[in-house]
Amino acid sequence: MSRVAAPRVVNIADLRTLAKRRLPRGVFDYIDGGADGEATLRENSRAFEQVTFRPRSAVATTSCDLGVRVLGLPLQLPFLLAPVGSSRLFYPRGEEVAARAAGDAGTAYALSTLSGCLMEDVRAATSRPVFYQLYLLGGRDVALAAIARARATGFNALVVTIDTPVAGLRERDVRNGIRELLSFDPLAMAPFLPQLLRRPRWLAGFLRDGGLMKFPNVVLPDIGPMPYTDVGAALEQSMVSWPDLRWIREAWQGPIVVKGVHTSDDARRAVDAGAQAIVVSNHGGRQLDGVPATLRMLPEVLDAVDGRVEVLLDGGIRRGGDVVKALCLGARAVLVGRAYVYGLAAAGGAGVTRAIEILRSDIVRTLKLLGCSSVAALDRSYVNVEFAPTREPVPPPT
Repeated sequence: MSRVAAPRVVNIADLRTLAKRRLPRGVFDYIDGGADGEATLRENSRAFEQVTFRPRSAVATTSCDLGVRVLGLPLQLPFLLAPVGSSRLFYPRGEEVAARAAGDAGTAYALSTLSGCLMEDVRAATSRPVFYQLYLLGGRDVALAAIARARATGFNALVVTIDTPVAGLRERDVRNGIRELLSFDPLAMAPFLPQLLRRPRWLAGFLRDGGLMKFPNVVLPDIGPMPYTDVGAALEQSMVSWPDLRWIREAWQGPIVVKGVHTSDDARRAVDAGAQAIVVSNHGGRQLDGVPATLRMLPEVLDAVDGRVEVLLDGGIRRGGDVVKALCLGARAVLVGRAYVYGLAAAGGAGVTRAIEILRSDIVRTLKLLGCSSVAALDRSYVNVEFAPTREPVPPPT
C-alpha cells in the first residue's frame, strides 16, 4: 500500500499519473480516452464544477452514515464499481482484483461481458453484491447461456447496456495502432511494438497472466471463448433494442438495470420495459461525442421516471464531492469507472483500495463540512445548480 499512500497519492489524479507511468501508451489511452474530440469526456467532469455547495455551519456531525440500498441490497458506500472491459490488460486478474477490493469496502462490483476472467471466479472473489453487465455478443443463444450462468453463479442483478449499437471512434486507439497490434501481422504490428517494450514490468506481468486473453463469458458455438478481436465490429452485429428487453427479462427473472439512458423518452421506455433501475450514462464519453454531461441530464430523467425506478449516474466522477453532488440532485447512488481503474492500473488491489478510500474520505469530509450526517439526508437544498435545466424538446407545429 505504501506505493499509493499519502503523500505520494492524495487524490484520483495522482493514481492516474502512476497508471500512465506503468502502462504502455495504448493501454493507458484505452482507459483515459473518449470518442472523437472528447468534448463529452471533458464535460462529464466540468459539469460538477457548475454545482456548488450550500453548507449548514455550526452543526455537530461526529459521524456520517454512507450506507445506501440499491435494488434492495445494502451497501456501505454510495458508489459501486462500474463495469470496465478488458481489465486484465491493466493488471493481472484485474476483474477479480477489483471485485475483491469492492467487497472488502462493502460495496458492489459490476462485471463487464468483455471480462478476461470467468464470472464464477469473480463471484467467488467477493461476498458482496456483484452485477453482470450484458452485451449480446455472439447473438441471443450465447447471451442466454451467459444469463443462465450468471443466475446459477449468484449474480444479484443484470445490467443491460443500450448505448453501443457501434463502438465510438476512439481516436487515441487509432493513433496507437490498437487494430494493428491485434492483427498479429508482424509488419503491421512493428511500428507500434516499442510502446509495449518501453514498459517491461507491465509486459512481464501481462505475459505471466497469459498474454492477450479471450472473453471466457462469451462462449461461441464451435469456437469456445470469444477471441480478443475487433470488439467494435462484434458490438455492431449484436446491438440491444427495446424488444430484446422482453426475452432478457424472462430469462433473467431478477432485477434489471438499464444503463445508457440519456433522455426522458428513453427513461420512460426503460421503465415500460421492466427495468428496476436505470443508469444515466453516456458511456464515459466513449460513444457519441457532443452529448451533454450526465449530471446535466439527471434532473430530466428523474422527472420522467417520477420515482417508479431507482436512478443511478456515472460519468466524470473523480472526487467524493462529485458523488455528494449527484446524490443531492437525486441519484440513488453512482457508478465509478476510471477512478478505480486508474488505481487498478497503478498498483492492482492496493490501488483500487486506495481509490475507494480516497472517495470515501472525501465523502465523509464533505458531509461534515455541509453539516449533514447521512447521505440519505442529502437533497437539492445543499447545492446551487448553475447550469440551465434541460427541457424536453418541443414538438414541431402541425
